[in-house]
Amino acid sequence: MKNGERIVEVDCITHVYPDQTKVQICGLDFVVNRGERVSILGSNGCGKTTLLKHLLGILVPRDGSVRVFGLDPGKEYSKISRKIGVVMQDVDEQILGPTVFDDILFAPLNYGVGKKEAVRLAQHVIERLGLEPIQKKIVNYLSGGEKKKVALAGALVMEPDLLVLDEPFTGLDPLSRRDFIQVLNELNREKGITSIMTLHEVDLAPEVADVLYLMHGHGDLSERGTPGEIFGKFKDLGSFNLEEPTLTRLFKGLKEEGLDFGDPLGIDEAIGLIKKHWNDTQK
Repeated sequence: MKNGERIVEVDCITHVYPDQTKVQICGLDFVVNRGERVSILGSNGCGKTTLLKHLLGILVPRDGSVRVFGLDPGKEYSKISRKIGVVMQDVDEQILGPTVFDDILFAPLNYGVGKKEAVRLAQHVIERLGLEPIQKKIVNYLSGGEKKKVALAGALVMEPDLLVLDEPFTGLDPLSRRDFIQVLNELNREKGITSIMTLHEVDLAPEVADVLYLMHGHGDLSERGTPGEIFGKFKDLGSFNLEEPTLTRLFKGLKEEGLDFGDPLGIDEAIGLIKKHWNDTQK
């Protein structure tokens, strides 16, 4: 597939759960192009996970359409599953063990890859994620952060084109979260891996997303844009049950005090703007 090709399309889907809860993911079409890092930003319960489960064929819409790599995942997921790596919110449900190495080895063996090649793939991803010290550990005794990394390794071992991640940073300590973000961004830069993740931590959005969708209510996709466009347009994210990013609040407060440094989205950008302002004042 060519870079920029549309690989995910969701057009106004409706799902009704057994308890008759109705989730209608409508408003904007949900579109993902190859190579994009896409985050769906919204409060808990707004339908983010429901959307991801439709992309994975776990749920099938009553109305509307879902296309992933040109196919309907509800009917033909087996034809595209090898292209997709998944890290769900509760990683305990997807880690099969018994050891870390066994768990990572499971996917290639399950897809019929020969034992020698499967071991090579597992060892490669273990090295990439720095899991050598724990590869022989029993998965039940891993920390939450270690389990997330093992789940990510299992998602990456088949070298997928698309990563689907549901609240991947929930429960991670700051250092583990930093490592996780670094790995995801390196994979995007070096391999062009497309990612779709749900997120409610607004401060992380500029670090992990090229494109943001805002979702609220029960599936209302109302806005699409870069983090800069979204946070620049919505000075108050309260209607989405979200807070503004910490840097946005800080620099807005400085602006109100007469110190206009601009509207940085990340720490490095903020440092650069402050440094430039300081140098200008010293001339």
